[in-house]
Amino acid sequence: MQASDKAVRELGAFASVWTAIRAEATDLATREPTLRALLETQIIGVASDADIIAHVISARLAVASVDTEDLFRLFHGILLERADICAAIEADILAVRERDPACTTCLHALLNLKGFHALQTHRIAHALWINGRHEIASWLSNLASLVFGPDIHPAARIGSSIMLDHGSGIVIGETAVIEDEVSILQNVTLGGTGKETGDRHPKIRHGVMIGAGAKILGNIEIGAFSKIAAGSVVLKPVPAHCTVAGVPATVVRIHRNDEIPAETMDQNI
Repeated sequence: MQASDKAVRELGAFASVWTAIRAEATDLATREPTLRALLETQIIGVASDADIIAHVISARLAVASVDTEDLFRLFHGILLERADICAAIEADILAVRERDPACTTCLHALLNLKGFHALQTHRIAHALWINGRHEIASWLSNLASLVFGPDIHPAARIGSSIMLDHGSGIVIGETAVIEDEVSILQNVTLGGTGKETGDRHPKIRHGVMIGAGAKILGNIEIGAFSKIAAGSVVLKPVPAHCTVAGVPATVVRIHRNDEIPAETMDQNI
């Protein structure tokens, strides 16, 4: 994908995201002695890429009355079994690095961005959910919401190269689907319309950008490479390659086919 390819080129001589992160952590440890022990324990001195993400996220979630090592083992075991999750995490790091002007390194995305942390916790919770471990998946999702802010049901299906910008106030319902290369800003709701059961949440297709405060309600499709303007309330399906805005939202612009709103992050309508 374009965003990931561009970010990889920016990494220059580094062979991978994790090589870059290790180099960035080593450099930071020499400049900031206060962080040296943390960086050595969680990144520099660990054996594998799976160890890094398991260490970082489990440490963030250890405010609960659960031993950090128990959380680490839970995360680590799933990451070792699921290469697809590790690949999605790499794509998410690159997406944030490319799309967020405040994110200057991959290490910054890994250590400091709660939207990223919430999304990776969801990936673990979703793996537990589809394996039938619904109780611990729900517990983990609730814990992530308390710590990071986003409230994501563990059954929700989320692709790769995703950015949850800021993360605060994001709600994603049980039957929601988010395809690859999507950007979602703060206070977005992908919700239902009432007490209906079954498939009742939005389907967000490839390359969509959802602006801050937008509400998308019901089992409706948001077409590929479309943009939902900030503050909009979307109650009907949205065609591909267009911008919608308003309450209720209506089409206000048709895009060129080569526009990818999730990458450009242009908030104008």
